[in-house]
Amino acid sequence: MATKLQTYNPRQVMCRKDFEIQHKRDTYLQDVELHHHDFYEIYFLVSGDVTYSIEGRIYHVHPGDVLFINPKELHQVFIRKDADPYERYVLWVDTEMVDRMSTATTNLAKCLDQTNPNYTNQLRVPIEYKNEIRKLMDDIYRESDNEGYGGDIMQSSLIAQLMVMLNRLTEQEPEGEEQGTYTSTLVARVIEYINIHYGEQLSLEELAEKMYVSKYHLSHEFRKKMGTGVYHYVQKKRVQIARRMLAAGDKPHDVFKQCGFSDYAGFYRAFTAEYGVGPREFVSSIRREEEEEVQ
Repeated sequence: MATKLQTYNPRQVMCRKDFEIQHKRDTYLQDVELHHHDFYEIYFLVSGDVTYSIEGRIYHVHPGDVLFINPKELHQVFIRKDADPYERYVLWVDTEMVDRMSTATTNLAKCLDQTNPNYTNQLRVPIEYKNEIRKLMDDIYRESDNEGYGGDIMQSSLIAQLMVMLNRLTEQEPEGEEQGTYTSTLVARVIEYINIHYGEQLSLEELAEKMYVSKYHLSHEFRKKMGTGVYHYVQKKRVQIARRMLAAGDKPHDVFKQCGFSDYAGFYRAFTAEYGVGPREFVSSIRREEEEEVQ
């Protein structure tokens, strides 16, 4: 029996604790805004003409391809609207769940680890494995709402099977066309600089001077290639890192300084605009969740 597909929802947060899977098919979809998650994302394209931007690197995704996106990566999808219907599976997995399923000899997060020398966002899946991956995605989707006997074990088991297979495939020689090209050399240099110097005062003028170009050229090129302005990208990167620091236990007044905000009020506005709650409210919610787990 075919699974019932979901309708598009712009939500970018999980509604459950460990994982969430979506199977969607759209004939028309607006471009999704640049964003990030606090969890791993494993994306499997079934059909459609899709381009993904991940940290300024462009991936032309083919049906049957898998994308790996970790919590540190800002990303955005662009869909050609006159192409085939856009169908995909999107699996979100909490980092702690992956850690729990891993063993001393098998790190299931390896394919999602940026520090891995062979890390790549795109996996061009060999044709003989495409149906297996789709079946596993479909099985996870079918089991995801099963609260009956053994449902939790089946869910974890299927996700572990999928991640073992994907890790094994990433260890093989990549096939097909070259994977991932930067939008432009200039934009790549700017993003690399921002990722290193986000804690400093960064203005368009200062970045342009560092790149040896005019601020007008930098602004135009960045917006053309990334679909957003330099200032907006810097703010996204800063609040993304700030959220991780707050979740790790750092204090809000220490975080805003380390993330390059000139004052707490500016940090508060940017964080609230991005996440819907203030920094202190976010910390309180983390503490409540930790207390509930202990009880």
